[in-house]
Amino acid sequence: MKIAIVTGASSGMGREMVYELADRFAALEEIWVIARRKERLDEFDGRLPVKCRKFVLDLSRQEDRIKLSEALEEIRPEVKILVNAAGFGATGSVGTVSEQESIGMIRLNCEALTAVTECVLPYISANSRIIQFASAAAFLPQPGFAVYAASKAFVLSYSRGLNAELRNKQITVTAVCPGPVKTEFFDIALHGGKLTSYKKWVMVKPKKVVRQAIRDSQMGREISIAGLPMKLFFVLCKVLPHRLLMQFITWK
Repeated sequence: MKIAIVTGASSGMGREMVYELADRFAALEEIWVIARRKERLDEFDGRLPVKCRKFVLDLSRQEDRIKLSEALEEIRPEVKILVNAAGFGATGSVGTVSEQESIGMIRLNCEALTAVTECVLPYISANSRIIQFASAAAFLPQPGFAVYAASKAFVLSYSRGLNAELRNKQITVTAVCPGPVKTEFFDIALHGGKLTSYKKWVMVKPKKVVRQAIRDSQMGREISIAGLPMKLFFVLCKVLPHRLLMQFITWK
């Protein structure tokens, strides 16, 4: 049985990815959707042209990840696409973000993503894809967003290394690095604060990011960046000193 697995499927880019994969890949027999909010997963009922198997899991908890591992071991599907879209961020200078939130970002954005990838990997066949959601925040340290940016830098580095390791197995790993995206993300991350004007200017819709990610994955690219502003930002982060760039960043 050929399947896709999507984490963070209840909202944002994970949710959009479910719809795009269902419409684009007729060979998929099931899409396994994973998120904490059951009511959001139930919204897929009757809206997809492919069977949807729902897993209500908190991937930051090892006991919940074991449930996914057990399902894989029991059914032993052929995974053609793995999408790790689960993650969250919290803004604030040092000392203002709670320890629970900071550790939570690391657990979900880094630990859970790695654990899910390695759990699913034995079931991924040749000519398949892994799509990992990082962020343009991974390109350089982010004052006021330090833990989140560091967690996404991990995702980017891990994905690129994994892509090199899996090349001989014909498995492509693509790190998706969008800038600001019009999702629920900032409702949580800003704690009721205001989005800076330049972020509003470069903000894109999740559909654009997801479609670009799928195209780049199919073309074998290790990084997917949607939109000219973020592509220019990526280049600047390569050619200019990070210390200089950080002087122009504000999250207030």
